[in-house]
Amino acid sequence: MKKSKLLNAALSHLVAQLGHNDVVVVGDAGLPVPPGVPCIDLAIMRGLPSIAQVLEALESEMQVERMVLAKETFFANQGDAPAWLPEAWRELPMEQISHEVFKQRNAQARAVIRTGECTPYANVMLVAGVAF
Repeated sequence: MKKSKLLNAALSHLVAQLGHNDVVVVGDAGLPVPPGVPCIDLAIMRGLPSIAQVLEALESEMQVERMVLAKETFFANQGDAPAWLPEAWRELPMEQISHEVFKQRNAQARAVIRTGECTPYANVMLVAGVAF
């Protein structure tokens, strides 16, 4: 049995397959998943798991180089990075695009991870870095 924080087999497998600049989207319960993009659906009910919980688990194993968020995410948080981002990732470069463009770019993701989060615009694209 794994000792690390991330126990979900599908998420562990996804992280193990990532290469530099691959994109993983972690989204709220309502984010559309484009046809052909794998969806790892973790949603159990409203709020479970939260996006913060899923990102905390991913942070334990995924090397993230930068993130992409919708501009609307920052508007919803009075111009600040959302509180649900792990502390260690708040210093990473963050590209801001419109929510519509964000949804279009989902088609290029290796996978979309669906959470039970019901906060508007609680979505993030994680761009994989290298650990060396």
